[in-house]
Amino acid sequence: MFPTDALFPPGFLAEVLADLPSGLAHLSAGADAVSLGSALALLAMSLLSWTLILAKLAGRLARMPARRRAQRVWAETETVAEAEQRLQRTPGAEAWLELFADGRAAADWLRRHGPGHAGDPIAAALTQTLNRLGARFESGLTALASIGSTAPFVGLLGTVWGIQHALVAIAAAGSAQIDKVAGPVGEALIMTAFGLAVALPAVLAYNACTRGQRLLSAELEGFAHALHARLHAELNGVPDSGAALLPAATVPPAPVSEAAPRPAAASERPAESPQAGIVRLCPAAGV
Repeated sequence: MFPTDALFPPGFLAEVLADLPSGLAHLSAGADAVSLGSALALLAMSLLSWTLILAKLAGRLARMPARRRAQRVWAETETVAEAEQRLQRTPGAEAWLELFADGRAAADWLRRHGPGHAGDPIAAALTQTLNRLGARFESGLTALASIGSTAPFVGLLGTVWGIQHALVAIAAAGSAQIDKVAGPVGEALIMTAFGLAVALPAVLAYNACTRGQRLLSAELEGFAHALHARLHAELNGVPDSGAALLPAATVPPAPVSEAAPRPAAASERPAESPQAGIVRLCPAAGV
C-alpha cells in the first residue's frame, strides 16, 4: 500500500472514500503507488486542461469588441491617430494597440532619419509584433495537445496495473469464479474511462483554439497591412496631427529642348506641275 498518511491529514481519505461509489472506493482502498500516481496525474491533467480552456475562452470573449471595431476602423477614420484613439476606447484591444505603438515608433524613426534606407522599417517592426503576438496567443496549445494525446495512455497504464493486481489477488485466493474476476477487473477499467474523460475535452479545445488562433492571426495581419499603408501615406504628405513630415522629393523639371523642324505635310508642300513629276521619276528622259 502507498503511504497516503504522509500526504493527507489523518481521516481525510477515509471521509473521501466513504463518499465514493463502491467500485471506486474498493479501487482506491487497494491502490498502490502506480495506481495512485496514475490517478493523481490524470487529476492534474484535467485541472490544467480546464484552466487553459477557460482562460482561452475568456480571452476570446474579451477580444470580440476589439475585433469588430478593428474590421471597420479604417473606413470610419481619416488618420492613424484617430484610429488608435478609437481602439483605445475599446476593451480587449491590447494586441491592436501594440501594432499601433510599434508601427508609429518605426514611422517616427523613418521621419527623423529620412528615406533611402535598405528595407522598410515599418514593415519590419509590424512583422516582429505579429510574431510576438502569435507566440503569445499560441501559449497553452502545446499543453492541450500533450494532455489530449497522453491522458488515454496514463489511464490505460492504471487499468493494466489494476488488472494485474486483481489477477494476482484472485490467484492467491484460489478462486476463479466469474463474480470474483469481473469485480476487480471492472474496477480497474475505470482508469481508462478517466483517461478518456480527461483527453476528450483537451482534444476538442485544442482544435477549437487552433482554428480561432488562425482566424485571429489573419485578422491581425490584414490590420497590420492597412496600418502599414496608412503610415506610409501620412509620411508621404498626408498631414497627421501637425507632425513633421518627410520633405517630398523634388524632381527638377525636364529641360525644354528646341523642337526640330518637322517635315512639311503633304498638304503644305507647293504644288508641282505634272512635267516636274515626270522629270523626277524619269531623269534620263531629258524632258
